Amino acid sequence: MDGPQNELDQDESEGVGAQGQAKPAVGEVMIQAAGLAKTYKTKRGVVEAVRGVDLTVTSGEIVGFLGPNGAGKTTTLRMLTTLLQPSAGTAVVAGADLRREPVEVRKRIGYVAQSGGTDGACTVSEELIMQAELYRLSVAEAKERCAKLCAQLDLAGLEDRLVKTLSGGQKRRLDIALGLVHAPRLVFLDEPTTGLDPQSRANLWTHVRRLRDDLNTTVFLTTHYLDEADALCDRILIIDSGQIVAEGSPEELKNRISGDLVTIETVGAGERALAALASLSGIRESTRSGNTVRVTVEPGGQELLAITRALDAANVPLASIQLARPTLDDVFLTLTGRSLRDDSPSAAGPGADTPADQH
Repeated sequence: MDGPQNELDQDESEGVGAQGQAKPAVGEVMIQAAGLAKTYKTKRGVVEAVRGVDLTVTSGEIVGFLGPNGAGKTTTLRMLTTLLQPSAGTAVVAGADLRREPVEVRKRIGYVAQSGGTDGACTVSEELIMQAELYRLSVAEAKERCAKLCAQLDLAGLEDRLVKTLSGGQKRRLDIALGLVHAPRLVFLDEPTTGLDPQSRANLWTHVRRLRDDLNTTVFLTTHYLDEADALCDRILIIDSGQIVAEGSPEELKNRISGDLVTIETVGAGERALAALASLSGIRESTRSGNTVRVTVEPGGQELLAITRALDAANVPLASIQLARPTLDDVFLTLTGRSLRDDSPSAAGPGADTPADQH
């Protein structure tokens, strides 16, 4: 959060949340789902929106949940937050059984919807105090919580402003403050930076990181921005066709799917360069287009020196040589056949989304 460590709630710094909840221990399992599924009956028959999702999230993680429209991403999120009843499977969320103890789950989690939930005619403090009172905090506790969240989320000085007068970034920080008012152990953020300008997005990333770093809050977020997932997430889950198809840290996923790309621009010697590199180990594949040679190598850039030495030994004149790391978009394209950056809600074709996957 924005304030220094001593500005955090005293109860939280001592290991207890606003409602007496014990802070989770490092490594404690916060989400454990097995065979989670959701089916719908439509005029065209049964639709399997989610087909047996297994996932584990531990305390203090920021986990990104990515998937094309209609893949089951939003349906899974809504099941985990008790907004949808699963058709099959089990899950324990923040220590409470999802199906047997939905009220207890709701007490222990924070949920920030993509569309937000504020009333433009209310002030910032009115929104926060009302939310706190809904969680059974006393008026005094609610006011104290409001003051601390405003300090932590750069909303100090805006307490008496009407919500409708706030900027997009300020409104989104207020949405997050509302999700944190009861000091939840686990926060779900649905598309937290959609519609924000780059500066506001980067600012919000800082606040999300501080949820983990300062409070050990577990964050489970969905996003359509791959740079956001890459910059924020400790681990990423990719869902497609209702099933998890890959998981790992951003670097693990990029290393698993594709290697580094070396682009070599020669001076009239593309064919000779391709021949000079043919015997090198560590090269996965190589192609030539005129005087340009593109080589895919093992991740990490260790092959770059060997490539330059081989080209020098063959007297290949170079105009330039560049090394590019794979991106999460490369990973997503490989796994799903689609680029997530082009996969916006408006781009979804007819019938692409289930009733619960509409954003």
